[in-house]
Amino acid sequence: MSTEWLQDARDAVDGFVAGLQAGIDSADAQTYNADFAEDVMWGSPYGATVIGYDTLHSIHRGMFERGVAVAGPSSRYQIEHVMAPTPDVAIAHVRRVAMDADGRPIPIDDASAFSEMAMYVLVRRDRRWWLAAGQNTPIRPKT
Repeated sequence: MSTEWLQDARDAVDGFVAGLQAGIDSADAQTYNADFAEDVMWGSPYGATVIGYDTLHSIHRGMFERGVAVAGPSSRYQIEHVMAPTPDVAIAHVRRVAMDADGRPIPIDDASAFSEMAMYVLVRRDRRWWLAAGQNTPIRPKT
């Protein structure tokens, strides 16, 4: 893997995550989904698979419109790791941490909210990066 590929991938993931953060902070699905490809494949934290931007956007728009805050009062995204197997593919693990009203992380054993780890696959098409696939997994305490 070249260092140029990796830097491009990191920059793409940084921009993508900034868009997610802006969308969740403003409760705006259009901002949240701005970099999702038309043919995006999404794995929900509850085991559903959603195919296509329009279907996923409708779900996210409905959640934001209903004020669904399953994550807690707010969330913060943290990039854990980025790799670039090819010049036009970025794969990232990104943690979304549920925060309380005072901006403190909500413990993972608090059932009122959840944090999650996502794997995102971004692809570059015509010099623009798009989310091609994502899979969210809730973070739970070890038992």
